Amino acid sequence: MSLAAKVKDLRERTGAGMMDCKKAIEASNGDIDQAIDWLRENGIAKAAKKGDRVAAEGLTKVIIEGNKAVIVELNAETDFVAKNDQFLDLLNTISTALVNSDAKTLEEGLAVDVNGQTISELVAAGTATIGEKIDLRRFEIVEKTDEQTFADYSHMGGTISVLLTLDGNNDEVAKQIAMHVAAANPQFLNSESVDPEVLAKETAIITKETKENAGGKPENIIEKMIDGRVNKFLKEICLVNQAFVVDPSLEVEKAAANAGLTIIGFNRFEVGEGIEKVETNFAEEVAQQMKA
Repeated sequence: MSLAAKVKDLRERTGAGMMDCKKAIEASNGDIDQAIDWLRENGIAKAAKKGDRVAAEGLTKVIIEGNKAVIVELNAETDFVAKNDQFLDLLNTISTALVNSDAKTLEEGLAVDVNGQTISELVAAGTATIGEKIDLRRFEIVEKTDEQTFADYSHMGGTISVLLTLDGNNDEVAKQIAMHVAAANPQFLNSESVDPEVLAKETAIITKETKENAGGKPENIIEKMIDGRVNKFLKEICLVNQAFVVDPSLEVEKAAANAGLTIIGFNRFEVGEGIEKVETNFAEEVAQQMKA
């Protein structure tokens, strides 16, 4: 049997990924049964069985090391597991490894080596040990210059994390802006960075609604109304134009400038955002696990 055929057979029998199966076969000198044992010993076969389950809870984390920082989201299936020491240790290990890496994509991040194991293998082992699907959902590595500063904020132990990059140095106001980002959830830094598709879609909706409710107003008035509503939309989604939560009389950009700061960029991770959560009966879930 060829290597490709063995990989296919092993995948069908264990549910493990192609690269894991290839590695298992190579480590077992082509013996399928030994390869299955290898996957089990490394927690991969057990983890693969949980692959179709939804991990929408978890935590986020920021680690700053000099001119480099990383923001990470690691997911689990339940909030309870996300609070245990094993999960917290795994999150810290993964975040530390990533901030010291050059990974740019999730695929590259999962391949980062941690004392002889890849992050992918650590996640699989964590899934097997903890008993829930664990998933490294995303991360972002950010670098700054010596003249720039980082600021970070973690809400409710990591439910939301924010990483800011700024020109200037004012720790107190920088922290306040990071907290603002957590609370106000801006989508973009400024109007220039707004996704053209997002702006075009919202403009089309505003235009249609305004014209339908214009009540016979002149075209030039309607255009001004549309412009006003579009500008209001941009102020709501752009960080620099939002009303500062600490002092709503100021826009964030002005509050930053008053403190000698210029906001270069930001990252905001909220656990589970965009993931469709599956509603489960907790009692039934426990009963099923007891039967397993």
